[in-house]
Order: sequence, then structure tokens, then C-alpha cells
Amino acid sequence: MAVKQTGQLSLAEAFLGNRLAGGSSPLDRLSGLVKWYRFEKLLAPLRDGGPGRAAWPPLVLFKALLLQSLYGLSDRELEEALGDRLSFRRFVGLGLEENIPDHTVLSRFRNLLVGDGLLEKLFGELDRQLEKAGVILKRGTMLDATLINAVSAPPTGERPSRDADARVTARQGKKGITFGYKAHVGVDEGSGLIRTVITTAANVNDTVVADALICGDEKTVWADAAYDTHARRARLKAEGKKPRIARRPNKHHALTARLKHYNQLVARRRAAVETTFATLKNRMRLTRIRYVGLAKATAQVTLAAIAFNMRRWAAITG
Repeated sequence: MAVKQTGQLSLAEAFLGNRLAGGSSPLDRLSGLVKWYRFEKLLAPLRDGGPGRAAWPPLVLFKALLLQSLYGLSDRELEEALGDRLSFRRFVGLGLEENIPDHTVLSRFRNLLVGDGLLEKLFGELDRQLEKAGVILKRGTMLDATLINAVSAPPTGERPSRDADARVTARQGKKGITFGYKAHVGVDEGSGLIRTVITTAANVNDTVVADALICGDEKTVWADAAYDTHARRARLKAEGKKPRIARRPNKHHALTARLKHYNQLVARRRAAVETTFATLKNRMRLTRIRYVGLAKATAQVTLAAIAFNMRRWAAITG
């Protein structure tokens, strides 16, 4: 299959780009940090140009989806931004005179990533690059989760929802309900990088996937009381890790003053994970799952985690 040739910027384009961005925009810094050829190797089997058309280079499309996650764009908004913004073109590797992939191409490519199960491998590749760069500290892992609304309406007594995988749950400490999904993360203490990410229906309890979020090479595990079990604390101690998990009372025993103070200390230390969610939701606009079904919801959240880690890497080393 023929593959489009892209990225041939003219001397004038390169000069104009440097003049406008000063050669040090966040996207330019990101371009210089990441070893893109390693992602290109993973993406090489994917080719989709549509019927009778040359295929777009997979790395161009992958970079476009990263931009979509970084800026919280829909497929159509991403198509428009690639047409309008020089910094976006330069980042993905498209010259001013080149055509851009339309929203249908971007959607098909995302589906290919999901179908081939590549997103977990791409996330793992970035994690390896971050570790080699020395920005993952491994002092501790902070566990937490956040709810994300589905694009579809919740079911009613008269009709089911269009999204059969999304679920309804009450929001802890808040009024109302959420219909959608839950993003569970393990965040590296100190660097703020996401090391593990799992997406489930919104009604899945935080503790169900907690053990899968623990990396294994951290010294401490920080979590709120939703993750507290005797078995988990004992297992972490046996593995030589410090279980800094807030305690929760039960119907037989209230928390002592000492345990209440302990919970306050844990809350202060793990509060940094809220910065991760603030960036994902407020800056990257990960407030709604744009697609239907758990597989595509997982893809959106995983791409957001990859984009977040790249953004954080550039900030740490900038």
C-alpha cells in the first residue's frame, strides 16, 4: 500500500515556525524529548488511507490524537486545528501546502489502535522512556480515581442507554449521580507522572482494581480510605512497602484520635494527585467520554494519560 510522504517543510516554513514559536514552544520541547521512532516501530503495522487512497503515516495520526488529548478536541475540531495552526502542523510533521487527515481518517485510526490493542504498548513505551530519562522517582505510588460522564444519556424506565457499558453511580460527598466511566490511576509521588491507568464502568468500586495500579517498584503506597483492607496492608508490608492508606471505621469500632490524625497526614501527602486530575479535566478537558463503549472509553483515557505524561515531562525538564 502506498504511504503519503509528509513533513517536507520548506525553508520559509521552518523559518516562519521558529519566528512565531521562538523554537521553544511546549510542543517544540515535547518534539525534542520523545524518541518518536520507538513509537513508529510499534505503529508500523497500521495503515489506513481509506478506499483508493494512500495511507497516512501512522506516526502522523498518532501525534494528531495526542494533540486532540492535550487540548480536549473533538475529531472535527482536531481536523480544523490541523488546518489552522502552524504549531500543530509542525508537531505532527505536515507542511503548509500538504493536505490534512480529515475526521473520518482520525476516527478510523483510533479504531485501529483499539482493535490491535496497541494503546497499552504505547503507554508502556513512554513509561520506559520516562524511566530512562530519570524523571520517575519511585518513592511512592498515589492511588485515586475520578468519574467521567458518558456522551450518551443514561437509561430510563422506557428505554435503555445507547452506551450499554456505562453505568450509574452516586458521587461521593456530592449531590446527584454520574452516568459513565471511572478512570483509576497510580501516580508517581513527586513527579506527578501517571504510571498505571485502568478504565472501568462508573459503578466499579475503587478497591477492585487497586492492586493492579501498584507498580511493584515503589517504596510507599498512598491511598484514601476507599482502598483500605487488612489484606492489602498486610501484603504491602510483606513486600517491603509502606502502606500509607487512610483507615476507615466500621460498625464495631470508631476511629481513634490517633488514627484520625494519621488519616489527616495521609490526606495531605496524597493531595498532590488532585493536581493530576485538575490538569486532565480542566486543562485537557477530559470531562466527557466522547465515544460509546468501554473499549473506546479506555482508549480515550489511555491516550489522555500518554498526552498528560508527555506534557508533564516537558514541564519537569523545561
